[in-house]
Amino acid sequence: MKKSQTRFGFTLVELLVVIAIIGVLVGLLLPAVQAAREAARRMSCSNNFKQLGLGVHNYHAAYNQFPTQKSGTGMYPVATWDLSNTTGNCEELSALVGLMPFIEAQALWEQISNPNAPNKDGSTGVWPAMGPTPDNGTANGNYGPWNEELPFLRCPSDPGTGLPAAGRTNYAVCLGDSPISSTDGPTTSTLNKKNSNAGQMARANCRGAFVPRQKAKFRDILDGLANTIIMGEIATDLGDRDTRTNPRYGMTSLELALNPSICGEATYVDAGRPQFWATTATLINANSIGRGFRWADGNPVYTGMMTISPPNTPACAGSEGMYDGSATLVAADTLDQNYSLVPPGSRHQGGCHVLMGDGAVKFITDSIEAGSQNLSTVARIHTTANGLTAGSQSQYGLWGKLGTKASKEVIDEEF
Repeated sequence: MKKSQTRFGFTLVELLVVIAIIGVLVGLLLPAVQAAREAARRMSCSNNFKQLGLGVHNYHAAYNQFPTQKSGTGMYPVATWDLSNTTGNCEELSALVGLMPFIEAQALWEQISNPNAPNKDGSTGVWPAMGPTPDNGTANGNYGPWNEELPFLRCPSDPGTGLPAAGRTNYAVCLGDSPISSTDGPTTSTLNKKNSNAGQMARANCRGAFVPRQKAKFRDILDGLANTIIMGEIATDLGDRDTRTNPRYGMTSLELALNPSICGEATYVDAGRPQFWATTATLINANSIGRGFRWADGNPVYTGMMTISPPNTPACAGSEGMYDGSATLVAADTLDQNYSLVPPGSRHQGGCHVLMGDGAVKFITDSIEAGSQNLSTVARIHTTANGLTAGSQSQYGLWGKLGTKASKEVIDEEF
């Protein structure tokens, strides 16, 4: 009688089939895993923004105003606010600095608000209360608090880290829909707030929730808190000529204001990689200048965004300084202090987060209706309205309407 034989193991064909099936499954599952990870990072980013929104509301409840974008101490002994200073911060601090006690960073706030904060290496420092200018100069670049990498200011989807940045941020305040007056607000180069022309320029040009060096309140947002963006997400620079994070310069501020489309002209963009500058573009990045590079710096390159160009479109900076309340340009000490056109952006697919005045966090797609980029912004310079007349409805569609606080535009579609 023939005995049956028990077979152990696999044949070569069976083994190959199993390996092929596993390979197919891995190929199918890997993109799903990556997508799930990005979804988690995006959710974490949104949660950070919600905490910032709560901080803004709690700050307003305590002081009856927003934290001021570009605030702080005086400019002695330097002559103008754009110069590096170790004995005062020249009212160069971002609104994020004032938010520190309201977003669970009380310990850092106590270092900043008291003298002699530590150096960035942890050693004992000799610094004024509220710190030096946050410009990462030879001396004041050693100020510890300005170099802190704060996790609640970072989006997990953004891989930027380390030098040449100081402390990075992925969240910026909304400055409205005009580049003019975006660095000085209603002041002159000597921080004179009684110059009537500077004040009139800021009143016309600064139409966002935050105005540089000027108090802002919820009551100022006449279009409704739920209809007005107060902050937006930005991507930080990785040193790779990204059009969103390394602003191009070479045009004047007035040219940017009259025709924002010149910022991303095809001549200056890499035809094979449209999100990167071509070698023909002259870029602002020098030393430690780049989008989101300094969370404590109130200049638009670092902590500002505008609702002119849609999210994730090119950023640009004017090639000169500020108008100083006059018709004549005053050169700024460094390029990051020039008027800029800075859209929001992110490392998420297809758009970025924004924070509305009522604390809601929305995801705005890159395809949001933004009017024509060939149309001018408001651009009052000295006593002349060079672009759109002050008080006019934004010419940048739904996107522009969301960035202005008191233009009485009707938001007639879902976003």
